[in-house]
Amino acid sequence: MISAVIFDLDGTVLANEDEYGVAFTRVLKKLGKNADSDYPHIGGIGVKENWPQLLSKYKIRTKKTVEELTKETQDAYLNQLNKVELKPGFVLFAGDLRENGIKTALATSNDWWIVDEVFNALNLNNFFDVMTTGEEVASKKPAPDLFLITADKLGIAPEECLVIEDSKAGIDAAHSAGMKTIGIARDDEHAHTLKGANEIVFNYSELSFARISNLV
Repeated sequence: MISAVIFDLDGTVLANEDEYGVAFTRVLKKLGKNADSDYPHIGGIGVKENWPQLLSKYKIRTKKTVEELTKETQDAYLNQLNKVELKPGFVLFAGDLRENGIKTALATSNDWWIVDEVFNALNLNNFFDVMTTGEEVASKKPAPDLFLITADKLGIAPEECLVIEDSKAGIDAAHSAGMKTIGIARDDEHAHTLKGANEIVFNYSELSFARISNLV
């Protein structure tokens, strides 16, 4: 039985993968490095958590702190916020859930100040019963903390929660929390990284209250 659906934010509710890819790429460029892909970062784990790995991977020497690089990346992302849109079909799916008594929540590794900017820009404040952001946990995804805290806020047992995610870290975190998962993929290559999910879809139009009710 599914009583609540917990959504990730970036790449799941928002179609913002390109904008974060550009943000990381721009900061790497300022450090004298060219990104080796359109998405140089690891999705789901948080912006700050990506920078130690990027500094090591690209053998970067800089006097800038991880906190400073994180702020530059978030600023570069917010400069593109006018390009960010909701994933197609999200509004209808979220409405279908709420009409059928399913609680909805947001659990993101991102920071509250970024979430606040996004919610104001895209009018998302009425879509979720509760929200949990990265500052609220000691360990972000793939640790289960974000999802367990969110279930506790909802007052719903983890096994009655369904998580919708676009990253392997998120899928792993949800399973560690004892929750079912649906991966939302942008293409076949991305779908392969989500193969641990109970189901994989490419668009919210594939989802409905009836479909998630039958998820086993």
